[in-house]
Amino acid sequence: MAWTKVLEANALSSGGREVVKVGNKKILVLNHENQLYALENNCPHMKIPLKAGKIEDGAIVCALHRSAFDLNTGEVKAWCPFPPVVGNLLGKVSKEKALPVFPVRVEDGSILIDLPE
Repeated sequence: MAWTKVLEANALSSGGREVVKVGNKKILVLNHENQLYALENNCPHMKIPLKAGKIEDGAIVCALHRSAFDLNTGEVKAWCPFPPVVGNLLGKVSKEKALPVFPVRVEDGSILIDLPE
């Protein structure tokens, strides 16, 4: 495991969100209801940053195309769910793909995430 310190734990209160750069990845670290999550910041549909996305039913929802991803697993809960004509067109811009999520923990007052090597 390659645990990397990304933030001080007290820098992310409940509801807080920060985008951190680790290597060539931009990772969104968020505190939702006092649970920490770390996930790739860009929606896999059209690479729209997810920092502005809403949290609904345990998923982060892309602010632009409404694709939704489970906070724990990154599994697709909705892929560009617009009315049929528009949704079919926009949904085909890219193939349905899960959002990468990363293990996160707090140790010695720091938030650490584990990125694959």
